[in-house]
Amino acid sequence: MSILFDRKEIVDKTADALIRAATRFRDDQKIAYQKAIEAEKDETSKWILETILNNAEVAEQNKSPLCDDTGIPHLILEAGKQKQIDGTLIEAMQDGIALGLKKLPGRPMAIMGDDIPRLDQSGGLSPDPADLLSAPLMLIPTDENVLKLHIMMQGGGPEIRAKTYRVFHKHSIDIIIDEIVSWATEAAGLLGCTPGALAVGIGRSHYEASSLMLQAMAFGDFTKQDTLEETITQRVNDSKTGPLGLGGNTSLLATFLKVGPQRASGVRIVCMRFCCCMEPRTAYAEF
Repeated sequence: MSILFDRKEIVDKTADALIRAATRFRDDQKIAYQKAIEAEKDETSKWILETILNNAEVAEQNKSPLCDDTGIPHLILEAGKQKQIDGTLIEAMQDGIALGLKKLPGRPMAIMGDDIPRLDQSGGLSPDPADLLSAPLMLIPTDENVLKLHIMMQGGGPEIRAKTYRVFHKHSIDIIIDEIVSWATEAAGLLGCTPGALAVGIGRSHYEASSLMLQAMAFGDFTKQDTLEETITQRVNDSKTGPLGLGGNTSLLATFLKVGPQRASGVRIVCMRFCCCMEPRTAYAEF
C-alpha cells in the first residue's frame, strides 16, 4: 500500500534543500570563518578568509552556487519509528533532486553511455543538469518522530584527496590520530582550496567507515568540538598550510569525527575526507 503524502510538497522541499545546500554557508560555518578571521595574523591569509566569507554571503543573497563545481548530491534520510517509507516517496525525493539541479542550476556532469563510456568518458556529457544522479540513499533510524532528508553536495577536489584505509592501532588511540593527522596534513597541501573541514569515520569495514564519514559531515557542528576533534584540527593547523595553501594559521576550521562499532581486531578502518573551503555544503528537508 502506498503512503499518503503530498507529492508536490516532497518534490519542492527536496529541491529547495538542494539549492540551500549549494548556495549558502550554515550559521555555524559563518561563525567558524569569523573566528578564523579574528585569529589570523597573516594579512594575506586574513584577506583570503574575508573574501571567501564575503563571496558566500553574495552567493546566499543571489541564490547562486558557492562553487563552479556544484557537487554530487549525497542523501541521508532520518526516519522515526512512526514514519513509513515506500518507493513512491523515494521517487518523489529523486524528482526533487532533479528539479533542484535544474533550478540551481547544477553544472552538467552526467556522463552518458553504458559502463565503458562512463569510465573512459567517451560518451560525452549530458547538457541537462537533472541527469546527474544522486549517490545511493542512506537510511538512518532515529528515536525522533521525524522524516528528515539531509542533502550534501560533494565536490570533486575533496574526493580526490580523500582516503579510506586500515590503521594498525596497536591498542593506542594516538596511533590512529597520528595517521589521520598525517593524511590530513598531506591533503591540505594538495587540495588548494583551504581552509576546510575534516570529516572522519572509523568503522569495521570500508563501507561502514565511509558511511560514518558522511554522517559526520551531515551532523557535525563547527561550534561544537570534542577533545579529539580539537586535537586533530590544531595539529593540522600547525602545518601552516593556511588558506589557499599560502600560509597562515587556518588550514582546518573544524574536524567532524564519528566513531562507530568496532570489532576485536588489530586494525581500524578509517575514512577521511578533507572538505574544501565551501564545504560541507549541507541542508535538510523535513516532511
